[in-house]
Amino acid sequence: MGDMMKKKQFLVIGMGRFGTSVSKELYKQGHDVVAVDQDEERIQDAETFTSRAIIADTTQEKTLKSLEPTNYDCVIVAIGDHIQESILTTLLLKELGVAKVWVKARNEQHHRVLEKIGADRIIHPELDMGIRIAHSLDSEKIIDYVEISADHSILELQATKKISGKTLAGLNIRKKYNCNVLGIKSGGKLTITPMPDDVINEKDIIIILGENKDLKRFENQVL
Repeated sequence: MGDMMKKKQFLVIGMGRFGTSVSKELYKQGHDVVAVDQDEERIQDAETFTSRAIIADTTQEKTLKSLEPTNYDCVIVAIGDHIQESILTTLLLKELGVAKVWVKARNEQHHRVLEKIGADRIIHPELDMGIRIAHSLDSEKIIDYVEISADHSILELQATKKISGKTLAGLNIRKKYNCNVLGIKSGGKLTITPMPDDVINEKDIIIILGENKDLKRFENQVL
């Protein structure tokens, strides 16, 4: 799968915990990652897990422009503690015409401002993680959870004995529960967009998309 993936270019601004973990992961996946921070020590650390690490103050328009941010697939603003710097950097990036700017928000107020100045995606790592953990605690059957919108989610659910040996057609998930099965993980193998006659076995993981209320119904009745 790795070779099929297009190598992308990311600019990550702010090498705190969040920026560091995003950079490490993207770099590990084989992408080009350029790290920026004002702190020399952080940048020295970042050299080990990025393509390039640069000391720069991104609230200065000239400096930011010289980083050529429009050349990247996505710019991640991971400035955690200094809300003003985060806002200013985001604003400048959008003014310079960067198409995709993802920003880490510190709180609700910060979020609202970022929304107004055109951040393309606002991330609350602690909150997002908290929601995911709460969902997996709420039900042992839920392996992972991704929120798509306020009402829709993708769940990874573990198949129970109750549906073991049944086919997707037999379960009639789309019609009965208005949910779409995107994939089935069996052993280490993942089948994307499975066929109606694919059999589900106990312990298989079903990746399913739907409205939250329908997903809950499916989980309660089927599993």
